[in-house]
Amino acid sequence: MTATDLTPATTAPPVPSGRGAGYRRLIRPFATRLAALALVLVLWVLVTAAGLVDPLYLPSPGAVWDAFVRANTRHRIAPGVDRMVIGEQNYYLWEHLAASLQRIGAGVGLAVLAGPLTGFVMGMLTPVRLITEPILNFLRALPPLGYIGLLIVWFGIGDVSKIWLLFLAAFPPIAIATLNGVTGVKQDYLHAARSLGAGRVQVITRVVLPATLPEVIGGIRLATAFAWTTVVAAELNNGIPGIGGLAYISGTQLDTPLTIACIIVIGCAALALDSLLKLAGDVAVPWKGKA
Repeated sequence: MTATDLTPATTAPPVPSGRGAGYRRLIRPFATRLAALALVLVLWVLVTAAGLVDPLYLPSPGAVWDAFVRANTRHRIAPGVDRMVIGEQNYYLWEHLAASLQRIGAGVGLAVLAGPLTGFVMGMLTPVRLITEPILNFLRALPPLGYIGLLIVWFGIGDVSKIWLLFLAAFPPIAIATLNGVTGVKQDYLHAARSLGAGRVQVITRVVLPATLPEVIGGIRLATAFAWTTVVAAELNNGIPGIGGLAYISGTQLDTPLTIACIIVIGCAALALDSLLKLAGDVAVPWKGKA
């Protein structure tokens, strides 16, 4: 009998299959977030049920839900009155959201066209970068409310001024992200491409652009999020239909349940937009994070 025979046998723990492990990796974060959301909802119910906060400042979840349903249906203008109205401000809530998304799409869409081109030119031409980089940083530092009045003077209170505001909010992050991507390309990659006989155009299209694209996608995600946070400022004046305009008007009318309902819709829409952009980025740059 050998020493090996005297060694107690040990059983290795079963290795989970790839599919099962993948499901658990997806379910655990989702369950954690769902539990956190449930905890917030329970605390909200307890606080409002105990009357610890005046309903004017913090209405109950039921009141917020009623406001959400009311904003999405036809209802009487007042109890006992036969006159019916549509949603809020004569638009359903989804119509308000769709109007804001259209403005976001126009403003951010223009920034997506102009931002990467500007950042790429800045990254490739040092004199251009020295002149334009301070201007970009200046625009990025300005709060939207700082120039919304000027845009209204220039373009009126219609959608043009709103689209310009959203463009100015989204353009600097995209251009700067592109600039950082271009200037961050490793010189070893450029030297290797040139040593293999690549010309200037080939270096740009085969090396610089693929290396910069992940930064551009990240800049677009950041710009979209920043533009979405600007939507309320963009819709302060003549913002109906618009989810930001509805949130502002309901707040001025002390309709707190509707205001909170609008805030929740704005937040959920922002999460959905970011998830879509993240998915699009994963599809467009599958090599991101790979050596």
